[in-house]
Amino acid sequence: MAATKTSLISVNESPVRSETESLPTLFSRLGDDVMQLFNSQLTLFKVEIKEEANAYLRGAIMIGLGAVVALIGFALLNVAVAFGVSTMFAQSNFSQAASYALGFVITGIFYLLVGAIVVTAVKGRLAKQDLVPNRTVEELRKDKQWLKNEL
Repeated sequence: MAATKTSLISVNESPVRSETESLPTLFSRLGDDVMQLFNSQLTLFKVEIKEEANAYLRGAIMIGLGAVVALIGFALLNVAVAFGVSTMFAQSNFSQAASYALGFVITGIFYLLVGAIVVTAVKGRLAKQDLVPNRTVEELRKDKQWLKNEL
């Protein structure tokens, strides 16, 4: 964004002509250039915010899906515990219902583990996201330095 003196002079203008321009015209051009600079900074900021919002939205969707998977596992685990407890009170030998309960326990634990892994992985990825729009901040620093040098 930082522009040099030669890039501010258009192709049709010569350096001699820009030196003979009136002071109000120069201030008007400077104001226009500064406004154009701020507009481009604002556009960059909007793009960065949109990118960050999309990243967080994707992360939130993945956390939601992980939570659904974990909820299924929790439900299956609860059904299995209920079957297991009921069969242990009914008789001391394992019946077909007890083997069903064991299957529910294994399936429930599997879903709980998968859901926990997904939620943990996405949460870790979101924690690494930087909330500061780095490109915009860097461009603002460059422009501030440029303005200090020019004025």
